[in-house]
Amino acid sequence: MELAEAKDRLKAIEGELAVAPFVEFHAFECEGRTLHVAVTERLRKYARKEGVWRSREMLVTLKNAAYGFNEQHARSVGGRDGIFVMDRTFRPANEMMSKLFNRFIDNPGSGAAELAVALGTPLADLLPVRLVSHHLRLLGVLTRKDDADWLVLVDCDRSE
Repeated sequence: MELAEAKDRLKAIEGELAVAPFVEFHAFECEGRTLHVAVTERLRKYARKEGVWRSREMLVTLKNAAYGFNEQHARSVGGRDGIFVMDRTFRPANEMMSKLFNRFIDNPGSGAAELAVALGTPLADLLPVRLVSHHLRLLGVLTRKDDADWLVLVDCDRSE
């Protein structure tokens, strides 16, 4: 996927975001599995606030989903791009954790429960993850199904 294609796709689905729990951005094939990457109105709102909606750094980060999710390398090693698990035990707690856990997963009314229903997965089974590039992290949840994975992005973080 080229950056211009990614930008056109975001433009095309923008109108659907307000009426759906999430909208599929693209499906990537990686190591025999399909990864459906979806965006939410919540992501659009926070990305616009940060000034990164449809920016080059956001498009590059979205393209990094093509690496897929590798269970053997689920934890982030410094300097690597890809999809990595976030958990509550990391210390010191950081802004990404607050955004994903406190303001989304654990926050009634955030849309997390509705998202889980739309994915057909209990909220407790959603895997909190970050999609990483050099300049930006997109935060979301991952559900692994027999036939494919779904990564739904809900927030962004520019901190280093």
